[in-house]
Amino acid sequence: MGQPARQPHEYIRNGTAKLLTLFHPATGHVRVKGVTSSANVVLHPWLKAELSTILRSLPEAPPMDAETNRQLWEAWQEGLSFPIRLPSELPALRMLLIWDNLRGHYTVDLVLWLLAHGILPLYTPLGGSWLNMSESMQRILFQRGLAGQHPETPLEIISLLEGVATGWNHDPTPFEWGGKRAARRQRSRQRRHALGGSGACTRRPIRRSHNLLQKWQSSCRTSH
Repeated sequence: MGQPARQPHEYIRNGTAKLLTLFHPATGHVRVKGVTSSANVVLHPWLKAELSTILRSLPEAPPMDAETNRQLWEAWQEGLSFPIRLPSELPALRMLLIWDNLRGHYTVDLVLWLLAHGILPLYTPLGGSWLNMSESMQRILFQRGLAGQHPETPLEIISLLEGVATGWNHDPTPFEWGGKRAARRQRSRQRRHALGGSGACTRRPIRRSHNLLQKWQSSCRTSH
């Protein structure tokens, strides 16, 4: 008789794979590139190339006077503890880029390039990576791409992740607050029934014995 397939239990570190990611929540489309290093010399050229491609696909910005345009830029920084010091001349605002607080994201040359192309970078708070939806997108790709697999090299990991990203883009799921995902979670909560005061739940309500309840009520009356 045959034996089931088995995976080796030893952990061997043959290198590191990283996934550069740009995610558009409104459409669900994701742009990725697998790399073995995310240093600025790798990250910045990829960002500029991908953002330039996205900008070319956007419709032309409506005409706007300089003062109104500046107010639009400043409105997105209202309430921030450390707003970016905007240059005196600003192009039309074309895009918001939400990312975390990596040191490379504060590089002066990169930030000036973004502003010159109508892109306003917004930084998530420290410890607030959950506000960056690309983190959620990466978790989905990792789970789908690596589940049940046994890659042995960074290149194999990169191939799996880029492949699953390509498949995702064939039928992407938009991310929106209070959207279909939130509705599914709400319906799921409605199908659960709490067990007493614990955190456990059942999928259907537990039938309660009326006889036991009556006996308990009767004993309470006699004890008083």
